[in-house]
Amino acid sequence: MTFKTIFIILISVLVTVILMNNTDEIDFWIFGEARIPKLAILGSMFGTGLLVGFLAGRPRKKLPIVDPTGIVAGENQQAFHTENRDQLSDEDREYIR
Repeated sequence: MTFKTIFIILISVLVTVILMNNTDEIDFWIFGEARIPKLAILGSMFGTGLLVGFLAGRPRKKLPIVDPTGIVAGENQQAFHTENRDQLSDEDREYIR
């Protein structure tokens, strides 16, 4: 088992034990008094934390790299190199070699 798997199992067991030992009702203010089980409040806060953590931790989409000529990196690279090679002077061609 990997560390990640063991960690997930331990957190799941810990959350289950905490939720099952807090089933009594409490007075909770949500724009007015309400009697809500601690289980519902703790469970919803844990779920909200998981959702926020997932959204904050996922990788962002990478934007394509655009060079000064407007060509996106990875697309039409052969055409780009051929196009620019035709515009080089003899001195530049010699320097590149």
